This record gives sequence, C-alpha cells and structure tokens, in this order.
Amino acid sequence: MLKIAIQKSGRLYEDSVKLLKECGIELNNGNKQLKTVAFNFPLEVYFLRDDDIPQYVYDGVADIGIVGENVLLEKNKDIELLYRLGFGRCRLSIAVPKAMKYDSVNDLKGLKIATTYSGMLQQYLAEKKVDAEIHEISGSVEIAPGIGLADAICDLVSSGSTLFTNGLKEVETILQSEAVLVTNKKLPEEKKTILQKLLLRINAVKTAKNNKYILLNAPNHQLGNIFKLLPGMKSPTVVNLAEEGWSSVQSVVNENDFWDVIEKLKQFEAEGIIVIPIEKMIV
Repeated sequence: MLKIAIQKSGRLYEDSVKLLKECGIELNNGNKQLKTVAFNFPLEVYFLRDDDIPQYVYDGVADIGIVGENVLLEKNKDIELLYRLGFGRCRLSIAVPKAMKYDSVNDLKGLKIATTYSGMLQQYLAEKKVDAEIHEISGSVEIAPGIGLADAICDLVSSGSTLFTNGLKEVETILQSEAVLVTNKKLPEEKKTILQKLLLRINAVKTAKNNKYILLNAPNHQLGNIFKLLPGMKSPTVVNLAEEGWSSVQSVVNENDFWDVIEKLKQFEAEGIIVIPIEKMIV
C-alpha cells in the first residue's frame, strides 16, 4: 500500500483530488475524513496541512505527497521532487506600498519585511546583498504595512488582486511555484513499483491535457506541408476520401502550438478541422 499526503483544504485540495480521480482512482472522503483508502488502487490518502506534508514525507509517515513548490523549498527537507503537476501556479513576491518610490532591489535596504517564507526571503536578500529586517508572521501578511507592522511584505501572489486591495504593488519575484509530487528517498522496492504505476497514470493524464486530437480534410498536393506541421506521436494517420485528390488527416497537436498550427493549416487549404480533447495519452 502506497501512502500519499495531500492538502486537506485550500488551493491545492480540489485539484489534487481531481488528479487522482482522473487517474482512475476512486476515493471516499465523506465527512472530511483525515485518512481514506482507494477502492481500486493500493493507495492510502492522508489529508494534511500543506505546511506539514514535507515533514510527513521526510519521516516516512507518508511515502509521497502533493505540495506547493514554495512550501517544499521553504521547509527544505531532504525529499525528492518527482513531478511538476501544472496546477496551483502562483509566485512568491515582494510587495511594497503603492506610494513608495521603487527602482531596484536596493530600495529594500533597511526595511522591515513581513513574511511567512522567511527562509526563502533570507536566501534571496543574501544573494542580492540586501540588508533588511525579516519579520516572520503567519496569515494576513498583506495587511502588515497598513497597520504599521512592516514596510513591505513577501507573500504568494496569484492574480494580484489582494495586493491591489491592500494598497500594495509587486516589485520582486522570488519564485514561480506550482504543485509538485514529492517522495521519500528511502522508498522500499515494493512501493516503488506501485509508485511507477501511479506515475504512468499521472503522466497519461497530464500529457493528454497538453495536447489536442485534430481531424481535417486536405487536398493531396498539400499533404507534404501538413505533415511537417503535424508529426503526431509518430506520424499522422491519413485516409483517402471518396472525393478524388483529397484525404482525411488525423494527428495530435500540442496545446501551446495549437492556434499557430491551425492558422498555417488554413493556409495549406485544410478544411473541416475538428478538435477533440484527449482524456488519456500514453506515450
């Protein structure tokens, strides 16, 4: 049985549970249990505070965990980052009052900075050779300048709306963060086998999200140009149409390249382009 720790509430909880379900793992977490066992996969799930997950994985109480990269780096435990999961994206940034004149990181010298992430902030300031006072607090960091507790803050930022509401502006980014899968480095071989099965499923789900399946009709004299755009997993699938000189082409396109590819396909006389989401993609 593989034991995984995920956030019991907060910004990573829903996406973590959704990922496990997309991997075909059925959970019953009725009444907000702190521990549950999957029905159809050898997996036991612990629901914990985000800040506690690195310690639980390091101690071997949990074998693996899903945690924010910002927490992983701040806690600095000797555990392994296995997989970047692509959700829960945010950044750890320094913000100052809007009215403050700010030209460079040197303007932070001598200021008092409130944060929950004192370790990463201290490292960043040391790298920049900036001498500032770090005031460690937990929760509601953004109000610190407004009540006179600090001159600036270092906190997680997603949209920036919370900073704006509290009269702050973002001036330095310390870290781009997302949810990551981590593991204890001393995992027994039998648990490594289960983990590899889980990773196969996670990779199939994440790869599918990053790609689209497309079908189109095109004149045969343009197929060479289209094949260069649509390599697919090995090569496109081509089927002759009833209309002479035309073919149906089926392939896979990366999400990041999608619209550029579509525009070029139109230039190569492609018609009837159909785009289909991919549920799972095993490469």
